[in-house]
Amino acid sequence: MAINRKELVSRHNPILTQIRTQSPLSVGNGNFAYTADITGMQTLYGEYKQVLPLCTMAQWGWHTKPVSKERYAYALEDVEMTEYPWKDRKVYYAKEKKAGNEEVYDWVRQNPHKCNLARIALKKGKKEIEAGQISNIYQELHLYEGLLESCFCLDGVPCQVKTVCCGEEDTLAFWIESESLAEDLTVEFAFPYGSPDISASNWEAEEAHTSEIVEQTEEKVVWKRTLDRDIYYVTLFLEKARVEQEAKHRFSLVPTNPLKSDRQSNKQLDKSLNKQSNQQQLAFRVRFEREDAFRKRKTLEDKKSVQQVFDEAAQHWKAFWEKGGVVDLHRSRDARAMELERRIVLSQYLLAIQSAGNMPPQETGLTCNSWYGKAHLEMYLWHEAYLPLFQHTELLERSLSWYLEHLPQAKENAARNGYRGARWPKMVAESGIDCPSPIATLLIWQQPHIIYMLELAYQDGKDRAFLEKYYMVVKESADFMADLAVYNEEKAVYELLAPVIPVQENHAPMDTKNPAFELEYWNLGLRLAAKWAERLQKEEDSKEWKKIAKQMAPMAVGDGCYLAHENCPETYTTFAKDHPSMLCAYGLIDSGRIQRNIMKNSLKKVVENWDYPSLWGWDFAVMAMTAVRLGEPEYAIELLLMDTFKNRYVESGNNFQEGRPDLPLYLPGNGSLLLAIALMTAGYPESGPLVGFPKNGQWEVEFENIHPFPC
Repeated sequence: MAINRKELVSRHNPILTQIRTQSPLSVGNGNFAYTADITGMQTLYGEYKQVLPLCTMAQWGWHTKPVSKERYAYALEDVEMTEYPWKDRKVYYAKEKKAGNEEVYDWVRQNPHKCNLARIALKKGKKEIEAGQISNIYQELHLYEGLLESCFCLDGVPCQVKTVCCGEEDTLAFWIESESLAEDLTVEFAFPYGSPDISASNWEAEEAHTSEIVEQTEEKVVWKRTLDRDIYYVTLFLEKARVEQEAKHRFSLVPTNPLKSDRQSNKQLDKSLNKQSNQQQLAFRVRFEREDAFRKRKTLEDKKSVQQVFDEAAQHWKAFWEKGGVVDLHRSRDARAMELERRIVLSQYLLAIQSAGNMPPQETGLTCNSWYGKAHLEMYLWHEAYLPLFQHTELLERSLSWYLEHLPQAKENAARNGYRGARWPKMVAESGIDCPSPIATLLIWQQPHIIYMLELAYQDGKDRAFLEKYYMVVKESADFMADLAVYNEEKAVYELLAPVIPVQENHAPMDTKNPAFELEYWNLGLRLAAKWAERLQKEEDSKEWKKIAKQMAPMAVGDGCYLAHENCPETYTTFAKDHPSMLCAYGLIDSGRIQRNIMKNSLKKVVENWDYPSLWGWDFAVMAMTAVRLGEPEYAIELLLMDTFKNRYVESGNNFQEGRPDLPLYLPGNGSLLLAIALMTAGYPESGPLVGFPKNGQWEVEFENIHPFPC
């Protein structure tokens, strides 16, 4: 019997009855997101700012702050590099902030940064609304329809706000109902300057940017936003309302004759929202576009109604939920089942709106600005690798194309130190250029991600055309991996040598030799690349890859456990912090070279000795996946749902990071959870299904449209 998907999804609609600054709710489409407070808008901006700022963000929404009036930008080549010995030559990385070069280092690291496109908020008498004015709160995010419904009283007067984001374009629609609309309730549009901080907003630099109305009619207002050389447009479509400028970057939408529900258009809107009322109503939509998209669209007639945006959002989300993988646990008797099901459903929603865009996402997606809004490519897998396993490869393909487009920059990155192929950096903006960092430039485990994820996508029903389209990405990525591996004639193995910082980032680059997960990922990645070559009859390309994969050095062992790397006998004592990366070598992948008894000892040591506050959200999924492959499903569930500092999921479904104002949420936690669920339900080669759930009569698990892991 097919799973009732609407019922499954809807039973986990987030519902808030009080202000929860840890858990604002968002609407979006993968390339654009709007995060709202309890009013369904960004009314209580100040209340939320210190915990989780309310932003309107797009994948394309970048800002570069000029160096000075005389110079617009620095380049990576302007950063003073750190020299390291490697093999028989010197290599150079933008790792350390050198004396006299601090300004350059910081500027290149922080620019470009994502920017907050606008604040859209309710105002009362054109004044800020405070939390004390709001009572009788009931807010529900209808996941199946992508509709945020917010009910509350403002100074004792009932208000209702409905908020959606169009699935196909960066357009928001709002529907507001309140008697206060006939008095002094307005909507403010406020535009900040760009900032690299977590809020992506600088509200003080009023003279540094412009908010110019370039078109105004009874039906629409168009703002041209200019932040130095960065330009975007905001188009407000309105009816029976006017726009008044309150300050240089603040504008009010004032109802002139608030719509009533006896109008035919609003009868239709009310019907679609299951609402009948005689209250005053205001409906409008607002579209955000970068300059090139605005210019292309400008000649096209746009008669779309607010009703159509609501309808398109509902259609978009119905299609999403009905197509991909789902897991139903509601018949289970284990007390943990419904919390696990809640996390699965909400993680799917959050990742679809925050991480499924046209380039790899930042850790906080489009909610707010982590690390200046730049993507960390080593997290790409944790954000999006679940997509082809859940049969949503069409969403993954949006960002796969980014790798194809930025292959030239990756080749330049490799050539900078004399390597063949394409080296994918860790920390990038949309340009794909490497970023100075005390850690980022020396990480390598992001390198095989693209090969592994392309293979996952191929396994989800892709054809030869897909292989041909992405083969050069695979080839150039594998060529760099082959060139980085150094042959040890004495041991007859290929090694990964210093300078390198492993997955577990608390190791010095010159101390690290043969990091555990990287060895197995190199082995698997090169073998997968060889498969791609053979499928396309390009066997000549694969000879070196297969040779190196076959002779990769084994993971180092000490006291019956796998070590973080060959020079780290203190793995489970001094270095028992950050990511327990040796577990990735069996939990995430299986290269076929792991000794199960040693991995079992390693998992036990991690659980007993690790510093839990130093873990990250995806580490719990890795521990759980390792337990699954070791045949311990009860242990896997215990680890996946461990109640500890970094593994808590708030009402919104976000993996909230307590005490981290610079990183209030962590989407790789959500993505890794879905990877673990794919392993637990569909399994892996020769495991059979439901390998991750105990056969104790307490779990009844149904799942649909989830592929097993390919290895």
